[in-house]
Amino acid sequence: MIPLTLAEIASATGGRLDAVADPATRVTGPVVTDTRELAPGGLFVARLGEARDGHDFASAAVEAGAVAALAARPVGVPAIVVDDTEVAFGRLARAVLDRLPQVTVVGVTGSSGKTTTKDLLAQVLEPLGPLVAPPGSYNSEVGVPLTVLRVDDDTRTLVVEMGARGPGHIAYLCGIAPPRVGLVLNVGSAHLGEFGDRETIARTKAELVEALPPAAEGGVAVLNADDQVVRRMAERTEAQVVMVGESVHADVRAEDVALDAAGRASFRLVTTHGEARVSLRLVGEHQVSNALAVAGAALSLGLPLDEVASRLSAALPRSRWRMEVTERPDGVTVVNDAYNANPESMRAALKTLASLRPAGPAGGRTWAVLGEMRELGESSVAEHDAIGRLAVRLNVSRLVAVGDGARAIHQGASLEGSWDGESEWVPDVDAAFDLLRAELRPGDVVLVKSSRDSGLRFLGERLVEDK
Repeated sequence: MIPLTLAEIASATGGRLDAVADPATRVTGPVVTDTRELAPGGLFVARLGEARDGHDFASAAVEAGAVAALAARPVGVPAIVVDDTEVAFGRLARAVLDRLPQVTVVGVTGSSGKTTTKDLLAQVLEPLGPLVAPPGSYNSEVGVPLTVLRVDDDTRTLVVEMGARGPGHIAYLCGIAPPRVGLVLNVGSAHLGEFGDRETIARTKAELVEALPPAAEGGVAVLNADDQVVRRMAERTEAQVVMVGESVHADVRAEDVALDAAGRASFRLVTTHGEARVSLRLVGEHQVSNALAVAGAALSLGLPLDEVASRLSAALPRSRWRMEVTERPDGVTVVNDAYNANPESMRAALKTLASLRPAGPAGGRTWAVLGEMRELGESSVAEHDAIGRLAVRLNVSRLVAVGDGARAIHQGASLEGSWDGESEWVPDVDAAFDLLRAELRPGDVVLVKSSRDSGLRFLGERLVEDK
């Protein structure tokens, strides 16, 4: 963060100083919500979490080097006291960004693919100058300010991932980090239980393009032309619209898409600037859509086509548990894609599994180890049933449904025509591990996927370590 005095922070957040000897004391270190991440000169944000109250750690934070705490009540150490620490946190981030007009904010949203696309953007946009992008999935009312407050006087590009649990959330995040370029990847069924219907999800995702400045002021909306709902968002913005996809109507499109034996896509990147070859190092045909969105943003920001193509081709996975492929010494390949799951991403993962050609001896099998997709509301049983049926239609060798929430996956597979031994339900991760440990053999490929709180990403890690 750029250095600010405690008095300046109080002004930016609408707070008051408490137990502060010198209002001119400056915060020169990182702003954190976790005392383990503190460095001398930092600021500690005392959040009220589900399990812990950050105010209880304010003294320890100051002892660890924090200049002060941002808190909702006096904490016995130097503090800026505010009415709501989360709101004040966002105000502080916006105040810092307002002092850095040279920073171009690129916002990314969508029902799936946000984190991978954010990681690609961070690698492709590097030639524009020093860049800040969030680690992992820092896409919430807390994660976005944490990301913004990493910028400094040298930063030229800020990539912000924007998630939402309901209407107004993305608009709120855009108020913290006003985007000049906005990417909308897709509108699916993620968090359907919280939103109620896809129309509400679409309106919420459209808040990103609605926040963009007009085209005359440099605003650019990068929209997925292959998603009809996203395509219609062009009507909701005054920014320049760049359509991306495999449609012939896309401004930036992929042609001649092909997958290699490892499930990595290559294609011709066709644009109004010309065309170039791209060979992705990420696994899954669905990565083509993410790459096209990145290409649309990069080209709109002035990067040459050849450089965009070469950087896309060189980009590597950066975030854990997203199509994370590991080949064990015994010849078993584990694909850990269990950071999160919704019907769209689950279908994409299964299609990727079906496209993989085992490198081991003939007879290598594909395994889909699937847990619950959460927050689907009334559609949950039907969506899980459909995933089980798809696994059968894709000719996946073995299906293992894990946990009570995934029973309908096994049910759907059974009704679709799977016979005994092809599909199996187990009660928990330990039972799944025991089954796989006993039955996996060289040449098998195992996909592990579920929503984050279903815990299968840890099963993936156990399988990788069980050599």
